[in-house]
Amino acid sequence: MIWNEKAECMSEDDLKELQLQRLQAVVKMAYEKVPYYNKRFTDLKIEPEDIETLEDIEKLPFTSKTDLRDAYPFGMFAVDTEDIVEVHTTSGTTGKPTVSGYTEADLDLWGEVMARALTMTGVKKNDKVQNSYGYGLFTGGMGVHYGGQKIGATVIPISAGNTTRQLEIMQDFGTTVLTCTPSYGLYLAEVAEKEGIDPSKLKLKAGCFGAEMWTEEMRNKLEERLNISAQNIYGLTEVIGPGVAMECPEKNGLHIFEDHFYPEIINPKTLNQLPEGETGELVLTTLTREGMPVIRFRTKDITALRRGVCECGRTQVKMDRITGRSDDMLKVRGVIVFPSQIEKALLKIEGLEPQYQIIVTRPKHLDELEVQVETSPALFSDEVKHIEEVKKDIENRIHSEIGLRVNISLVEPQSLPRSEGKAVRVVDKRNI
Repeated sequence: MIWNEKAECMSEDDLKELQLQRLQAVVKMAYEKVPYYNKRFTDLKIEPEDIETLEDIEKLPFTSKTDLRDAYPFGMFAVDTEDIVEVHTTSGTTGKPTVSGYTEADLDLWGEVMARALTMTGVKKNDKVQNSYGYGLFTGGMGVHYGGQKIGATVIPISAGNTTRQLEIMQDFGTTVLTCTPSYGLYLAEVAEKEGIDPSKLKLKAGCFGAEMWTEEMRNKLEERLNISAQNIYGLTEVIGPGVAMECPEKNGLHIFEDHFYPEIINPKTLNQLPEGETGELVLTTLTREGMPVIRFRTKDITALRRGVCECGRTQVKMDRITGRSDDMLKVRGVIVFPSQIEKALLKIEGLEPQYQIIVTRPKHLDELEVQVETSPALFSDEVKHIEEVKKDIENRIHSEIGLRVNISLVEPQSLPRSEGKAVRVVDKRNI
């Protein structure tokens, strides 16, 4: 099932021609209407006319989250504020938030790409979409809302939280598709089990999960415990919100809607472009945003791009599942560690709950890595010898995955903090 066959199944030549036209237009608009870009281009002696091919994008400067924060609140807008009909921001947990402004045309674009994404999840006009992403300044809730409405589905704007009510609505309204973070999806499953709700008796068929990194093992848990097909969505506030890329039913990569968002992969150290298939940092350029065009935005997300016609019929490039971030990866005793590697190892072990927390400390000038993992009630009440065997198994699996020995703490069921939004998986207590 494809929402916009003309766009999503376009030939490579037609796509490149469209991308070049749109790239040239957005560079001209940014140069003429955004003082930040005018100054950057002028400093580098670049003019819009210098962009003659798609490869010329490498002449353009990168944009960072810091650049957007420095322009707070409206310094990156390309239109008058009276033409901005909606604003969203990032959480701003590490300083000023970044602000994203939308014109009416931008909201229509957002609805279009989210309709494509939700269609990949199987959403049709007769579906009921329980939207458990947060509404408000966070982009998740509104993005799903616009996409669901564009399809004509019934959107249930329940937002995050109030888990018991979520489950009641799911049963009473006949929810068919759930949208939320994967960690909250698991929490919903956990509470459903506690309240004796049988997922197979629900009408739920699919879940659209994103806003945090998650693994294939996490997918397996979600599908098993909620009796659904779980698919991965990707987006970021600075570019548009959710709807930049979505996993089709093949579940082997996320299609980027590259007629609207031009992707590159760079080496985060040299900043040079990397060829197809090589892993590096994803860089995105908006091709059709009016309110706030963004040129070569460094997402910090680590992935790779792969081209070719998908079994689903779509021709748009796929990006691999995000495995980590170039700015929040952990460096422990000189070794690069991504939390997703630890999650992958943990979720292969029976008797563990999919709830964990990674704690990094530096006693006596040497990094220590502790992984706290919730056990199932059955394992927690088991004999000490068996528990020690499980701890040893976890240690060995994580060592095999990351090449480091870690300290494992098995903790009581329900003892780690739960989140209705993005789960806090890493607590770094080092003073660095």
